[in-house]
Amino acid sequence: MINIYFAAGQALWPKYQDPLRAALQDAGIQASLSAECADPSQIDYIVFAPGGEVQDFTPFTRCKAVLNLWAGVERIVGNPTLTQPLCRMVDPAMTAGMVEWVVGHSLRHHLGMDRHIINPSHIWDPTCPPIAAERAMTVLGLGALGQACAAALQGIGFKVRGWSRTTKAVAGLETFHGPQGLQTALTGAEIVVLLLPKTTETENILNAESLAWPARGAVILNPGRGHLIDDFALLAALDSGAIGHATLDVFRVEPLPADHAFWAHPRVTVTPHVAAETRPTSAARVVVENIKRGESGLSFVHLVDRTRGY
Repeated sequence: MINIYFAAGQALWPKYQDPLRAALQDAGIQASLSAECADPSQIDYIVFAPGGEVQDFTPFTRCKAVLNLWAGVERIVGNPTLTQPLCRMVDPAMTAGMVEWVVGHSLRHHLGMDRHIINPSHIWDPTCPPIAAERAMTVLGLGALGQACAAALQGIGFKVRGWSRTTKAVAGLETFHGPQGLQTALTGAEIVVLLLPKTTETENILNAESLAWPARGAVILNPGRGHLIDDFALLAALDSGAIGHATLDVFRVEPLPADHAFWAHPRVTVTPHVAAETRPTSAARVVVENIKRGESGLSFVHLVDRTRGY
């Protein structure tokens, strides 16, 4: 019998307890699963989310892995007490949700839908947009989510380029990397999608300098991390027309404060961190797959590289 401690917070426990138990049963794993922990030294696995029940991992001497329910690990990876293997969430349903959000908002801006949806003056404007093959897009971040979104956008016909911090070859996708490659990847882009993790290297990757590289009037879509954009530089770029619109799903402070300038700006769309919600049923299967691998002596999947921060 293995002991699993659900330390992702009491608010999530009702949503996850049944899916986790069902996934454990389907995998043939006999386990004690609880949101309470009387003896940390007896815990084999911790299911975790930032803001959950554990800040000090030192007492969990038997723990084989900490299994995060979020794709992002920036709020835990630097914890000095966390010496156990840390796995991030790569959930097929999360990926599907992200792809749908990115494709939907890309098409909104590509087709100029707002001109027709928001048209109080009843202006008859038959101007047609270009076809997707004539629209240049750049995806910053080529992890699982970035590659899935790039592939979906290519499937519609968009001209897509990809960028990552280090060299990454993706079949059928023109890719760039590093600081010099960033400027090349962004130059002339009409829609830019941010799907990078938050690290010291990616924070403010879109700033006063780099926001001038895309095509004038370009659209920024950020469902990645709020810290990827310098907020003040973005507002200045929007006011000057260098950037035409920003659709933002993530922010430095969440919920976004009611007095933040993004709410009132006419060229900013705020969505409340809904692009890629973790779905309990599919996420439970991902968690249990790693527990199964740990019990079988196999390497964990989605293992976080502590030196890279993701």
